[in-house]
Parts: sequence; structure tokens; C-alpha cells
Amino acid sequence: MVTHLSRRRLLVAAASAAALSACSDSPKAFKAIDITGADYATGFSLTDHNGQKRTLDDFKGKAVVIFFGFTQCPDVCPTSMTEMAEAKRLLGPDGERFQGLFLSVDPERDTPEVMKQYVTNFDPSFLALYAAPGELEAVAKSFKVYYKKVEGKTPTSYTMDHSAGSYVYDPQGRIRLYHRYGSGAQSLADDVKLLLQG
Repeated sequence: MVTHLSRRRLLVAAASAAALSACSDSPKAFKAIDITGADYATGFSLTDHNGQKRTLDDFKGKAVVIFFGFTQCPDVCPTSMTEMAEAKRLLGPDGERFQGLFLSVDPERDTPEVMKQYVTNFDPSFLALYAAPGELEAVAKSFKVYYKKVEGKTPTSYTMDHSAGSYVYDPQGRIRLYHRYGSGAQSLADDVKLLLQG
């Protein structure tokens, strides 16, 4: 005999099973913030540290991660770049399809030569992108990135306040994710792996 209580348990079990089966058809569970279809951070046309003009089209077939920072940053930038390099390593053979990019918000001090030395210390395949002072404002605005010069004791000892997350693109060059600062290399690697699987 089915009691009211057992009937209720059956209904809960059926509802749970339906919810679980619905989950298997749901979109991929990214750890970063999914911004697929965003109308910002959709692309760039900038010169890399080797003097070559670059756009997202140059990296078709790869997952691209771009971080805005500056080479004299004491903590956030090296932490983020180390995380990026570690995520690439965690991908194993798929790491060949991972492109790390660093865009400086300090064009006065971060020359292409300085940036080349900086980014290749994290991974030889990483590239730095240079936006001249006149174009940096427009690029940052198109990515919704905040940056501001903070004066120091001398004219050259200033620092830069800036946004600290990274943008992640799929192999077709579409903006997909915003990876928050401090989320960890494993989290980034897992998300990139999903993007590489299509």
C-alpha cells in the first residue's frame, strides 16, 4: 500500500531524476564567468613585442587568454602570468593550442623589448601586445578594462591601478569567458580544455 509519505518520496525522486537528466543536456559548466555573446572584448589589432601586427585571426584554432597589466607590477601581474603558464602546462599536449597574451597598460615604460623579456620568462610562446598611449584608452574601453596611473615619489616610480581578470576566447576567436584573478591555474586549464573540445 502506497502511503501519502511514500508517494511524496516517489515524486521527489522522480523530480530529482528529471533534474539530473536535464543537467546532462545543459551548457558546459565553466568555472569562470561565461560572457559568451558579449558586445565587448570582441577583438583587437595591436603590435606584438616582435613588431608584428596581431589580431584574433592570427590565433584561429587556439584558445586565447589575454591579460592587461604592466611589467613593474609587484604581485597581481606576475601571479596571473604564472597562473596562465601553469594552465598551459596542465593541458599537456593540448597546451600547444593555448595562446597567452599580455597587454600593457603602461606604454610609457613597457617598450616592446621590456615586454618581450617579461612575457617570455613565463612561457616562450606568450606574446606581449603594445598599445601606444593614444590608442590604449580606446582598447581598454572596448574591453571594459580599468587602469589609472598612481603617482610615486619620482616621475618614474609611479604604479598602475588596473583590472585584474583575464579574457578567454575559443578556437574560433569568439569571446567566451572572464577568468577572475586568483581563480587558479587548474580552473583556467579546465575551462580551456572545454573550449578546445568545442
